[in-house]
Amino acid sequence: MRKIIIRIISVFVIIAAASCSEDTIDSEGLGSVKGKVVKKGTNEPLENVKISTNPASSTVFTDKDGVYHLKNVPSGDYSLSGQREGLLAVFEAVTVLTDKELEVVLEMDIATATNRPPEAATLVTPVDNVVDLPLEVKLVWSAKDPDKDKLTYKVSLRNEENSNVEVFENITDTTYTVSGLSFSTKYFWQVSSSDDINDPVNSTTFAFTTAGPPNNRIVYTKLVGGNSVIYSADESGGTEIALTSVSKNSFRPRRNATTKKIAFLQSVGSQTHLFTMNQDGSQIKQITSTVGVSGFNLEEVDFSWDANGAKLLFPNQNKLYSINIDGSGLSLIYQTTGDLITEVDKNENTGITAIKTNNLDGYGVQIFTIDGAGVVQNTVLTGQNGAAGSINLSVDGTKLLYSRDMSGAENPNYRQLDSRVFIYDLGTMVSTDLSTDKTAGTNDLDARFSPNEASIIFVNTSNDGISEKNILTVPIADLDGRVTILQKAAMPDWE
Repeated sequence: MRKIIIRIISVFVIIAAASCSEDTIDSEGLGSVKGKVVKKGTNEPLENVKISTNPASSTVFTDKDGVYHLKNVPSGDYSLSGQREGLLAVFEAVTVLTDKELEVVLEMDIATATNRPPEAATLVTPVDNVVDLPLEVKLVWSAKDPDKDKLTYKVSLRNEENSNVEVFENITDTTYTVSGLSFSTKYFWQVSSSDDINDPVNSTTFAFTTAGPPNNRIVYTKLVGGNSVIYSADESGGTEIALTSVSKNSFRPRRNATTKKIAFLQSVGSQTHLFTMNQDGSQIKQITSTVGVSGFNLEEVDFSWDANGAKLLFPNQNKLYSINIDGSGLSLIYQTTGDLITEVDKNENTGITAIKTNNLDGYGVQIFTIDGAGVVQNTVLTGQNGAAGSINLSVDGTKLLYSRDMSGAENPNYRQLDSRVFIYDLGTMVSTDLSTDKTAGTNDLDARFSPNEASIIFVNTSNDGISEKNILTVPIADLDGRVTILQKAAMPDWE
């Protein structure tokens, strides 16, 4: 009896085990499956695609022509699959028949075929059409990707002044700061979002307008990276703005209140030429070309506005030229018999022109005025040893500002030891010293009248010839009231 029970239990175990096994393959006979795997859309053969079945039979890989062949596959129903990294897996239901060869072509697509493009970025700040923004603006936007792909952004910036488009690429954050913008200019910005899978998606376009330039009446130079760069500032030395590029050597700025232009000198190869620009540094234009500006020392050479800003006067060795600000009308208006013309200043109201000449070493200085016919009217300085310069006529044409090295030193490197600023009265022919409060061992140089002529602006520096230069102002009626307004700066103009 016990043996019968054991046999019954064994039968049930076998039946239970059979009911728990995986899908079985009909082993009545064998067939085969062959075919080709191609890229969807182009039918390009795909090599090294893994071909297998479920239920499992054998596994093969496609050859260079995309061809595969599954042999000795037991007959039955299967799911035929093709798989390769970077491609979407494909599945095809097939039925294998005994002694039959089934041919199946599989099409595979790239793994990202179902990836969705990012949403268009939403521009946040600055809000559309905002005005009076500074020249450095932080752009902010938000963006989403439905597949949570990592996004990169491209910002496009253009303005209404020209057709230039600035493009800033490979941005990974949703903010970007643009700088170096121009005053009083309307800008348009747009953000393009990319998931590196789909085509980039562009946002809408927003606009903003920068503020107008501040009332910077003082212009001057600073050394930046070996080049002289022109700046402007207000009358206290604040709101400093760079007007010319650090890649160019630009110097000796002269403002014209009528045209609201700044004329200046700039190195062009081995020559020096006159340029003009707007007060914000825009629209730089070269004026001279065939005849440049030259003299014994370009650090000393100066020029002048003329004809209410329609012309410029400039020296070239022993000649004085006039030129229209559009570059036309170059004409010789004065010439010495040998000495170099280094500085010139024209009074618009009286038509009187002040001129400084010197020899090849910068000495033998003569300062005098001429009328429109070139006839000498006043001789301010002659027959004195040492350097002199900084000529600037008063508005009414009755006074002339100039500087002179009272030490009388003359040396090959043009070093000055005790340069002072004077006002010369053309009527009384008397000079008044304005440097009475100057620190010993320093020089006062490059003096100019203030717009109301109640003060002067000038450079003070050590007479060692290598120390930094600073720009100061002093009231003419209070010569003890010297104030430093700009450090490490030179060549001031105050109009």
